[in-house]
Amino acid sequence: MILIDHPYVSDFLLKTIKEYSFEIVSTPEAKSLITDDSLNWISEKEATHKIVNTVNPLVYTNSENSLAWVFKHLKATPLPGQMQLFKDKLKFRELTQDLFPDFLFRKIKIDEIQTLAIDDLQLPFVIKPSLGFFSIGVHIVQNKSDWYAAQKELTVENLKSIYPKEVMDASTFIVEDYLEGEEFAVDAYFNADGEVVILNILHHKFSSSTDVGDRVYSTSQSIIRNYKESLEIFLKPIGEKANLKNFPLHLEVRINEEGIIMPIEINPLRFGGWCTTGDLSWYAFKFNSYRYFIQNKKPDWEEVFKNDKGEIYSLVLLDNTSGFQASEISYFDFDKLQQDLEHILVNRTFDFNKYPAFGLLFTKTRKGNEKELNDILISNLSKYIVLKK
Repeated sequence: MILIDHPYVSDFLLKTIKEYSFEIVSTPEAKSLITDDSLNWISEKEATHKIVNTVNPLVYTNSENSLAWVFKHLKATPLPGQMQLFKDKLKFRELTQDLFPDFLFRKIKIDEIQTLAIDDLQLPFVIKPSLGFFSIGVHIVQNKSDWYAAQKELTVENLKSIYPKEVMDASTFIVEDYLEGEEFAVDAYFNADGEVVILNILHHKFSSSTDVGDRVYSTSQSIIRNYKESLEIFLKPIGEKANLKNFPLHLEVRINEEGIIMPIEINPLRFGGWCTTGDLSWYAFKFNSYRYFIQNKKPDWEEVFKNDKGEIYSLVLLDNTSGFQASEISYFDFDKLQQDLEHILVNRTFDFNKYPAFGLLFTKTRKGNEKELNDILISNLSKYIVLKK
């Protein structure tokens, strides 16, 4: 069963729902986004009845916003409690504390941030909303200068959110150890037997040690082969602790030079936000992650990679780091950007007056041409911006 909500649903996900006649819940939000009456719509009342009366029901959401519907309608199921274990970063740290006993964290209120002395904290550390999304309000603090900058930005006024409180709540923060290593994002699910099924692994690239943005995520055969088995082993005890079955998730981790995996967070009941990583599996590996979850299928990775030539498939978020305000910008020149990237598979444009980004790309890069990804990673995108006269 699929829950659709704002801000975005992809054509690929809608095509999947239609092709396989997956049940889609007829919420006002879904109806406002989708005009196709031929889909397998199911009323909210019937959906609630089916889910409540099914052991380990299959539920997938395209958006964090849908979590509010789950909390409201599915209180008689384990889903709200399981979701809260992961959505609330403090609860997640408490859940996994015995698995990672050396990892330090603490809870603080937003009004404590301005008076909290950095001498009371162990450097380096990360501060972020306990309930957050899209790296909003996340700061890496390595020195006093970083802390003063974080204090300046982390105010109630600056953190007003377009997302509902179940998705983004800046009233409570978590301060935790900074994790060394490379960051990876993982789409996976626990199947009907509670086994881990990995659907994608992406390297989250950063432009510097203090960068917390979401500009570039890349996946490839070598990334999958290098980390799939260790991530399955890593996820297994977490699933056992939370009793997860038929449960999709989007995991973020850091992996250090010794191969030790430490969790950043788990996002429940979905893959990457804005239909990103879930769609990308199709363009990169030619299998449908949504279908595989609903139908309890596993990728045959040997078959997937049979004709693979080592290409890199990436998500590129064109977030506005130019320094220009949306009100100053006439348009973003996607044609000019296309000249700097060898193969754009998908181009999704956003309303930059409404969202802090111009769009999102899916790209394909030949092995050996990684420079194009590094260039877009460090760019402030001003060369593609046309200002108002």
